[in-house]
Amino acid sequence: MTGADHDLGTSQFKSKHKSGLRRMVGACLYSCAGLRQAWRGEQAFRQEVCIAVPAAVLALALPLRPLEKLSLIAVLILLLLVELLNSAIEAAIDRISLEAHPLARNAKDFGSAAVMFTVVLAAATWCVVLWPLLFD
Repeated sequence: MTGADHDLGTSQFKSKHKSGLRRMVGACLYSCAGLRQAWRGEQAFRQEVCIAVPAAVLALALPLRPLEKLSLIAVLILLLLVELLNSAIEAAIDRISLEAHPLARNAKDFGSAAVMFTVVLAAATWCVVLWPLLFD
């Protein structure tokens, strides 16, 4: 790694030789590996997937406008995305040190709060979209 690369914050692990389709296939394989590891190692992610998949099927089956269906499914996907990012933060913090530290605790608590806000957003979205269907 050259000094110029280091100055720009470029990781020595970033591939500079892959581009186009080859890079996209590699990225897809890394993404699939990440999903497999999240499923195996993250109980919260598994629970959320087990709620999100049937809920998405339900959203598609309900007599709603396409944008409403999209909204219901989008907040479920957002929840899974935020949970994956929270898990990534936790893994990175644990990789750095397992020693208790206020900044490490803050990072983990902030990630957890992000998940909580996303759950609230998902619940509110489902309530707002389904309210007329159930009570009108």
